[in-house]
Amino acid sequence: MSATDTTPSIYRGRFAPTPSGPLHFGSLIAAVGSYLQARRVGGEWWLRIEDLDPPRVVPGAADAILRTLEAFGFTWDGPVLYQSQRSEAYREALETLRRADAVYRCTCSRREIAARAALGPAGPIYPGTCRSGHDPGRSQYSWRLRTAGARIAFVDAVQGPVAMDIEAELGDFVVLRADGVFAYHLALVVDDATSGITEVVRGRDLLACTPPQILLQQRLGLPTPRYLHLPIAVNALGQKLSKQTHAPPLDPTRPVPQLAAALAFLGHPPPADVRGSLDELWTWARAHWDPTRVPAAVTTPICD
Repeated sequence: MSATDTTPSIYRGRFAPTPSGPLHFGSLIAAVGSYLQARRVGGEWWLRIEDLDPPRVVPGAADAILRTLEAFGFTWDGPVLYQSQRSEAYREALETLRRADAVYRCTCSRREIAARAALGPAGPIYPGTCRSGHDPGRSQYSWRLRTAGARIAFVDAVQGPVAMDIEAELGDFVVLRADGVFAYHLALVVDDATSGITEVVRGRDLLACTPPQILLQQRLGLPTPRYLHLPIAVNALGQKLSKQTHAPPLDPTRPVPQLAAALAFLGHPPPADVRGSLDELWTWARAHWDPTRVPAAVTTPICD
């Protein structure tokens, strides 16, 4: 399998929200960081809606996300990519892995895995129960990637060197769930390659997802982009701002103060004289963005 738009000569970044609700301040941080990282070099910024998992999709949320981004002054390149329309590409990727004997069927339930598995940085470490053969008496099964001996190391532009022994710290991971939904890792690497993404800019909470995604890129013969993981915003309890922790939605009628707060969070506090309009603020941000000023972590809660 190969990307449809391989090795673009221009920088190409992306923002990939899940339409499980409205954008919040944590979403804005990821959008601002990825947008400015692209625009500072005259690059492209693509938009992907990760609506792959039907139970998580809220009706109308995808359209609301687009309207909010527009209200905040974001502009994107290329067509919006919807993962719900990409099943055939994911099936082709799975077939590539199957032909290479890089995946196998697994009939283990989550409860069975939890009962036997040690806990790693990304959750239970799959113990390899079905690696040499699955239970033929069970009709439902997932597909897992073989990770024996897989070790991945890379240098993140903000977080620095990262290394993972994937077999020891994660285990063989799912690429197609038992309910027929393609897993996040597989869909993401296929879509990034198809769009020709040259650098992935996202929150530090996804740092541990990067080594298995790089492994998948290698197994599929896809290019590996650069990575930059931004600090994540937390509430007064130290919880990541998210829909699950009831982060308040962005107010599209007041973009300037929220955008200014996001820039300050990312180490770029804008001066008062550029906060008069959205255009002035974006002009200043594009001219002054410097990824070396982005902190690796921010521990001060941004809301309570």
